[in-house]
Amino acid sequence: MTLPIYQVDAFTSKLFAGNPAAIVPLTEWLPDSLLQSIAQENNLAETAYFVPNGEAYHLRWFTPAVEVDLCGHATLAAALVLMECLGYTAPRIDFDTRSGRLTVTREDGRYWLDFPARPPVEIDLEAPIREGIGAAPVAALKARDHLLVYETQAEVAALNPNYLRMAETEHFAVIATAPGEDCDFVSRFFAPRQGINEDPVTGSAHCTLTPYWAQRLGKTTLSARQISSRGGELQCELLGDRVRIGGYGVLYLRGEIEVA
Repeated sequence: MTLPIYQVDAFTSKLFAGNPAAIVPLTEWLPDSLLQSIAQENNLAETAYFVPNGEAYHLRWFTPAVEVDLCGHATLAAALVLMECLGYTAPRIDFDTRSGRLTVTREDGRYWLDFPARPPVEIDLEAPIREGIGAAPVAALKARDHLLVYETQAEVAALNPNYLRMAETEHFAVIATAPGEDCDFVSRFFAPRQGINEDPVTGSAHCTLTPYWAQRLGKTTLSARQISSRGGELQCELLGDRVRIGGYGVLYLRGEIEVA
């Protein structure tokens, strides 16, 4: 069986930055075991698959280890493939996902994701995460992900987690964040339990980062950077119980895979 495949660098306007995602368009669903094997073979943070579903598309995301409930950069990448490679001409794409219906629009070349807001609440930090992150935050909160808040961008940049220790307790992922030096806030994202030690740029993390920083800074429109080694830029807007996340993307690869 031959399948088309695309690779997109998301949340960046230049190649070899942002977060790479593989996109495999399908006409019908293949066995989950095969979808997971392709994601493992691709060895990227996410491989996404979509199937036409009426006027919308059914979209799923896989890390090399597991299927996940929400992924921003691979949603942006899927929209880019549809609009820039597969002839999709409508101004909006609707995706049906494990997190409900998500929409993507394109405005002046930037893709805007309409995602659910996930505001965090304060918690006592568990020892494996506290010890695994290696530097004490000034605050700890949690939604889907743990959110660790630091005073400066330099502290977040200097983090060198012990991923084995961090993975010893039940959680999805850990976000580290601080005020930005040239933007409203910066972050890094660690998900060793999901097969990704550090994700380069994480759209879904901004479902939690946006409501946190909107409340803290007293504004609903925010600029953000994820300061991984690849780096990425995002624009964020809080709209009640939804978050609007904007970013660019660049096509890197198009080809075929053999999965007979």
